[in-house]
Amino acid sequence: MEERKPALLVLEDGTVFYGKATGKIGTTTGEIAFNTGMTGYQEVFTDPSYYGQILVMTTSHIGNYGVNPIEVESETVKIAGLVTKKFANNFSRTSATSSMQDYLVENDKVGITDIDTRALVRHIRHKGAMNAIISSEILDEKALQKQVKEVPSMDGLELSSKVATKTAYEVGDSSSEFKVALLDFGVKKNIIRCLVDRGCFVKVFPMNATVSELKAFNPDGYLLSNGPGDPSAMPNEISLVKELVELGTPIFGICLGHQILGLSQGLKTEKMFNGHRGINHPVMNLLTGKGEITSQNHGFVIAKESVKANPRIQVTHEHLNDQTIAGIMLTDKPVFSVQYHPEASAGPHDSRYLFDQFITNMQQAKH
Repeated sequence: MEERKPALLVLEDGTVFYGKATGKIGTTTGEIAFNTGMTGYQEVFTDPSYYGQILVMTTSHIGNYGVNPIEVESETVKIAGLVTKKFANNFSRTSATSSMQDYLVENDKVGITDIDTRALVRHIRHKGAMNAIISSEILDEKALQKQVKEVPSMDGLELSSKVATKTAYEVGDSSSEFKVALLDFGVKKNIIRCLVDRGCFVKVFPMNATVSELKAFNPDGYLLSNGPGDPSAMPNEISLVKELVELGTPIFGICLGHQILGLSQGLKTEKMFNGHRGINHPVMNLLTGKGEITSQNHGFVIAKESVKANPRIQVTHEHLNDQTIAGIMLTDKPVFSVQYHPEASAGPHDSRYLFDQFITNMQQAKH
C-alpha cells in the first residue's frame, strides 16, 4: 500500500495533532467526541445519532475486521470524521466484504490516524466537548484554526432533519399482533428489528408527521427514536409528542426521543461536559434495584432539577458514573423512556427487557 499522506487535527482551543490521512483526502469539521467501545465500529459509524461529530475511537486498532454490509445501523456512514491510533490496512475476517479504508472513501469520509488518542481523550475530558477540524489537503495550522472557529456549536443545533426519513415506510408483517408508529428522529435499524422480532408491525413516520397522520395508522403504541443534535432546538416535535402523550396510548422513547418526551412534559435538557459514548456504561434500574451494562451515545441529558418540580415524572434509571438521569416514566400514563440504547448493537443485551415492557404496556392497553 502507498504511504499515507500527512494530516492535521486542530481543536477549537488551538491544540494541534499531527498524523496520517485515512479515508478520503479532504477536510471535515464537527464536534469532537470519543467512543470507548471495544467492538462494533461499523455500527457506531453508521449510527445517525453521530451525525455532525468527529469521532475518536479509544480502542487502539480500528478496521482490523473489515466491514460487512449487514452490520449497519443506517444506509451510510454518519460520523463527520474519524480519529484513530492504529488504522488497519488489511482485514482478516472471512465474512468481511471490504476494507475500512475503501468504506470511508466510498462514503466520502475524512479521517486521521497515527495520533496519540489517549492524550487526545484526556484533553477532551479535561476541557470538555469542542469543535474540531481534520484536513489532509490543507496543512496550514493557522488556516485550519481560523476555519474551525466558524463551525456552529452543537448547542442549539437541530440535526435530525438531516438524517430522518422524509417519507413513511413499513417494516414487518401487517398481520402482526401489535402496530407501532415510530417517529423517526434518526432511528437505528436494530430498534426497528427489536420491535419486529417481538411481533410488531412498524410504520416509520417522518419527524414532521401530524398527530392525525400518526393516529390514522391506528397504532397500539408509539416509539420515539434516537437521533442527533440538541433536543431543545425541536419545538415542533416537542409539541407533537406532548399531544401524543395526552392520547394515553403507550409510548416508549429512546435517547433523543427520551429527551423530547421530557421537554414535552415541561422538563429541561442541558448539554453535557463530555457526553456518554460507549458500550460499557453502568445504569441502575431504580424500580428493581438491578444494574445494567448499557450502550450509550448522547451529549445532552434531562436536567435533574427540572424533574424535582414535576410530580407526574418518576426517575426510573440512573447512570452510576455521574448520577445523571437515565430513564423516566409518567406516573399517570403508560409512557416511559430511557437515555441509553436498549437495542445495543454493538453492546450488551442487559436492557432489551425494555422492549418487552413496551409490549406489555400495549397488551394491557388493548384489553
